Amino acid sequence: MTLSSPLLLAVGLLVTAALAWAAVVSARRRTAALASAVPTGRRAYLGTGLTIAGVGVLAIATAGPAAMVPVPRTAGTVILAIDVSNSMGADDVAPTRLAAAQRAARAFVAAQPDSVDVGVVAFERGALTTARPDADHSIALKAIDRLKITGGTSLGTAITASLTAITGKQAAIGRDGTAPDLGYWPSATIVMFSDGQNQGADVERAAALAQQAGVQIHTVGVGTTAGATVQVDGYHLQTSLEQDTLTLIAQTTGGAYHPASDTARLDGIADTIDLRLTVSDEPLPLAGALIGLALALLTAGAALTVLRSGRVI
Repeated sequence: MTLSSPLLLAVGLLVTAALAWAAVVSARRRTAALASAVPTGRRAYLGTGLTIAGVGVLAIATAGPAAMVPVPRTAGTVILAIDVSNSMGADDVAPTRLAAAQRAARAFVAAQPDSVDVGVVAFERGALTTARPDADHSIALKAIDRLKITGGTSLGTAITASLTAITGKQAAIGRDGTAPDLGYWPSATIVMFSDGQNQGADVERAAALAQQAGVQIHTVGVGTTAGATVQVDGYHLQTSLEQDTLTLIAQTTGGAYHPASDTARLDGIADTIDLRLTVSDEPLPLAGALIGLALALLTAGAALTVLRSGRVI
């Protein structure tokens, strides 16, 4: 139990002790002088005792006592991995694939409760954590707005960078295929926005690492299978949506594939997150209950004293 005003408790207990001493002295004098007129015995002083007890409880209440009570709450972590490679500049999804991904990502963040920490990883051939997981969703929204087109695409790197952001451990896969032990994180989810084109690390091994860590990956396909032409370094390149790769990543980790054109369905991803249950100690004020008890004791004490002696004290 904690006290917000321990000094008030000390003063109150001193007052209570003084009243108790005065009551004992007074009772002894009355017993000696008026033994035949005043009821004696333990019950004769019950009213006074209840009154003093009420003052003592009231003294404790004024000190602002609070009990630390364990309170469970749900929490989860979501990493938005957003493709910013050159192909995301294609306009087969208006106005561009990246703009469509940003719009869908913002809608997803807006649908999340405060108990879910949201982070952002931007990826092309490499990956950069632009916003670490945080309960303040405005940080993630600002990171989404800052995204710009650059470089190639590495879906595998996007996955490992997202796992690093979730676990705080380096999730790089060795050249020989060895993978680190990241622990088990069933409360975490990666939502990947991409056109599915991959030019980097082994996607299957990265997805398997996420699966071993208990992290689901939901993939969001941005673009069309018909595709569009983008200009990169003076060259015109044809690019189209690679749904098979994104579907493979999702299925490996127990997630699902979602088309970016259907942004309303993104809200449903939050329902699939296995939120972890955490317990934190929070103060529970006790003053109200103690004041009620003190009033009951004071009332009972005053009533008994009046009935037995005709006086309040």
